[in-house]
Amino acid sequence: MKKNVLSILILSSGLVLSACNNGGSGGNSYESPSNTDVNKIANPVVGTPTAYTKTDFSAVAADSVVMTYKMKGVKGTEVQATSLVFTPKTAPPASGWPIVVWAHGTTGVADQCAPSRNATNVYIKGMISKFLAEGYVVVAPDYEGLGEPSGTELHPFLNVKSEGYSITDAVVATRNWLGNKVSKKWVTVGHSQGGQAALGAAQYADRANLDYKGTVAVAPASQLSLILNAGQLSVIDGTPAQQIPVYASLDTFTALIAAGLRNSNPTLDYSQVFKVPTDAIAKNAESVCYDTLGQQFGVAMGQYAAVNGSLKNYPRTTDTFMSLPVVKTFLEKDSQPLQVQIKTPVIIYQGGADTTVPKVATDTLYGTAKALTTQVNYITNPAWDHSTAYALNIDNIVADVKGMFAAQ
Repeated sequence: MKKNVLSILILSSGLVLSACNNGGSGGNSYESPSNTDVNKIANPVVGTPTAYTKTDFSAVAADSVVMTYKMKGVKGTEVQATSLVFTPKTAPPASGWPIVVWAHGTTGVADQCAPSRNATNVYIKGMISKFLAEGYVVVAPDYEGLGEPSGTELHPFLNVKSEGYSITDAVVATRNWLGNKVSKKWVTVGHSQGGQAALGAAQYADRANLDYKGTVAVAPASQLSLILNAGQLSVIDGTPAQQIPVYASLDTFTALIAAGLRNSNPTLDYSQVFKVPTDAIAKNAESVCYDTLGQQFGVAMGQYAAVNGSLKNYPRTTDTFMSLPVVKTFLEKDSQPLQVQIKTPVIIYQGGADTTVPKVATDTLYGTAKALTTQVNYITNPAWDHSTAYALNIDNIVADVKGMFAAQ
């Protein structure tokens, strides 16, 4: 991981990164198993969706809106969340427009980082435009705690169940809003954090009680302990110029994890995760977005190195933070996708040159899925990095989605 781990793709963040163990709903069955936590929220759409104007989609979309909806949050209670919804200009077929969910990459945990409050990256806009041209509705959730109206809830960063429910409940709300204009068929596409979220949607797809057709995940986040430790080791003997981008990136993600954990664990203090005075920078995760936070970590390290000649003894994370019970549970369970068998199609794209989500992490994820007899079409290329694994495969992803909808 000699590149900036924080570069969780400006592409993917451009739009701007388990209660039931039955896997995703299979095939064409609309009946959800009796042990599934089916969404039964009444009147799931809050108010009237408002126009999304940060990026102009008028050439390809009949409507581009920000929808506020109700979902079941990470604490098990009903909360409000937001999602972008794009509808095609083509007339809906008799069976209704199919739904494609776009799961975005890492932006941060503060409300201002929500994709619905920011412009859409040109690559993401291009992909959404292609889906709209195919006659699909595109639903792009901000995720729980991002952009939510109360302004009081932190985004449970990289929590698979929270992401999965953010997606399923956004789909349910979209169908409630658009009625018979949309069909029961839906798929999820995501990159980086969004790839992890897409796999979470597959795991919890039965909650929507619809017809889930499959998942496309690009460089999905997983094996976070491995990524954090590998990043540390990759530059341990490097110069400050080599170490600072990597360490700042790792610390940014660690701070976002800590901030997200504070949603359900408010007594978790940043000083338990970071040494003083770096804990004060980490706390800014609750108010600034990931790129700004990364810069703050990097500047502080640069100032230290300028005075001391190296980063030796620089106060980064505590030696024991990964063993804190709440952190340990998160790293081993709550952040880990594909822990149960998924019965719907799964396609994963992964680059061998990816230093943000290293291929070894996704190889491990793939091995776990195989052991559970989840069928995964694992597509790799040694030249793809974290960005190009997505950007160079947009047409392939659109074709994948078409194939999933066409399958019986």
